[in-house]
Amino acid sequence: MSQYFSQADLSRIIEMAWEDRTPFEAIAQLYGLNEPAVIKLMRRELKPGSFRLWRARVSGRNSKHLKLRSPAISRAYCPTQYKR
Repeated sequence: MSQYFSQADLSRIIEMAWEDRTPFEAIAQLYGLNEPAVIKLMRRELKPGSFRLWRARVSGRNSKHLKLRSPAISRAYCPTQYKR
């Protein structure tokens, strides 16, 4: 991977990749990583078991792709996710 990210950026990319409602397109827009690049990053940064769990979770998930997701989903996070 030709791009280098700070530890904070890596943490945020991983967090976004785990979130159900954050599409890969959002990661591409913010960090310039397409879906295969995110998969490669996750494979490198996660433990093997965690990577397998993540892949099983996001494989075929409509909400991870803007073109496949329902038009009713207009935000990338749950209203209760960021409590104050």
